[in-house]
Amino acid sequence: MADTPKSKPTTTSKLPAELRYIQYSHALEKKYLPSIRALISKDLSEPYSIYVYRYFLYQWDDLCFMAIDPSTSALLGVIISKLEPHQSPSNTSPTTFRGYIAMLAVSSSYRNCGIATTLVRKAIDAMEERGADEVVLETEESNIPAMKLYERLGFLRSKKLHRYYLNGSSAYRLVLHLKETGEMMGAVEERERFGTGGEKGMEAGGEVVGVI
Repeated sequence: MADTPKSKPTTTSKLPAELRYIQYSHALEKKYLPSIRALISKDLSEPYSIYVYRYFLYQWDDLCFMAIDPSTSALLGVIISKLEPHQSPSNTSPTTFRGYIAMLAVSSSYRNCGIATTLVRKAIDAMEERGADEVVLETEESNIPAMKLYERLGFLRSKKLHRYYLNGSSAYRLVLHLKETGEMMGAVEERERFGTGGEKGMEAGGEVVGVI
């Protein structure tokens, strides 16, 4: 189900004055969910079911942000994320509180204006406020603009995922460590002591980072 965005030539429009960045909420679903789906699906060959969007937006609406044109209320960009406990497959490492950037898309007319960078920073800040130890994502290895954006923000390449997408393209998993090892261990011990850390949700098969 995972798909990869297609890079397309862009024509940058003038950025609206005082662009608004707002946190998604359930009350905004009727107004903005269709626009979110349209914006993200535009660059994907296989659109996701509405249930994939609702999986993220219902549980982690506070980790999803939108860029809005203040004059028209049009959606110009969106980032969808989640945050939950993560246990390594080998069970040799302690459980961490891992943020995940699932979808990121910006209208083709407004790319290269800093919207994607602002959306990512807002998502990271929100995850950090909730105690995230790290943030991860996957992006197609040929998506150079996305790779540069994330690496500027401190993400590191942690793993190459061969033939990760349905079209046979490979991806890189990127990780941003928000805490030093000692600090992370202390946070893990505290969560285990007090039984915090959130509920473990289902793994969505359509995790993807969109064209920026």
